[in-house]
Amino acid sequence: MNMAARPDRDQTGAQSVDRALGLLSLIGRHADRGAGLTDIVNESGLNKPTARRLLLALMRAGLVEQDEASRRYFLGEEAYVLGSLASRRFGLLQVSMDSLLRMSKKTEDTSFLSVRRDTFSVCLYREEGTYPVRTHALQAGFEHPLGVGAGSLAMLAALPDTEVDAILAANETVLTGTYPMLPVERIRQDVALTRENGFALNPGLIFANSWGIGVAIRGRDGRPSGALSIAAIDSRMQPARQVELAALLTAEATRVEERLTQMFSAREPALPKPQIKRQAR
Repeated sequence: MNMAARPDRDQTGAQSVDRALGLLSLIGRHADRGAGLTDIVNESGLNKPTARRLLLALMRAGLVEQDEASRRYFLGEEAYVLGSLASRRFGLLQVSMDSLLRMSKKTEDTSFLSVRRDTFSVCLYREEGTYPVRTHALQAGFEHPLGVGAGSLAMLAALPDTEVDAILAANETVLTGTYPMLPVERIRQDVALTRENGFALNPGLIFANSWGIGVAIRGRDGRPSGALSIAAIDSRMQPARQVELAALLTAEATRVEERLTQMFSAREPALPKPQIKRQAR
């Protein structure tokens, strides 16, 4: 996201708004760990004075806050309020809650809802299971490059090949540096296997004893709106149970897709009925 490359216009006008909103989105992508000023300057392409000025404006609006100890920037309270209000209208979590509760109750394992954010996947919600031994590898707010983790891989595999290629190219540096066990070619193979099997599997690649299985939730356009996944310790992810969990996930994803279709169809204005002119006989 190079905001500095945009044409020069009135700094107090539309360009400043565009850049400020770009910074807000950038900080949001850093989720729980926050973003330092150096990160923000490097990723946005803005100079430090401009970045600081825009950050101060976002802080005054309550959309961004700065941690006093680390000096890193995080989404502010007002961003949370706006997100909560938006979720009532575009409520993927709302329509997925019954499925998450049902899956965790039936399997006794932990279930998750994840969504795509640019080239990353973000865990939106975690529903604990009752099985005594649990995996805590994924928490609400955690983000991974698309393709890393079961739900994340399910969303990546649901995209067309050209988009998969672009995402993997964009994430290659972070994959190499942070996820050496998941090189780009390995993720390409996992995408192909996910499409063949109909579900994504993470066989303990991020944390050795933490396995995950996931399926994409598709919108009416066929593109992924999010993903449902289940995580458990390796002993509870044997091949026979993988098939069982995949069937459960697929059924619940279908339910969520149907609810989304109903929700958005109800909001669409009714089209006027065509007037048919009849000829006199």
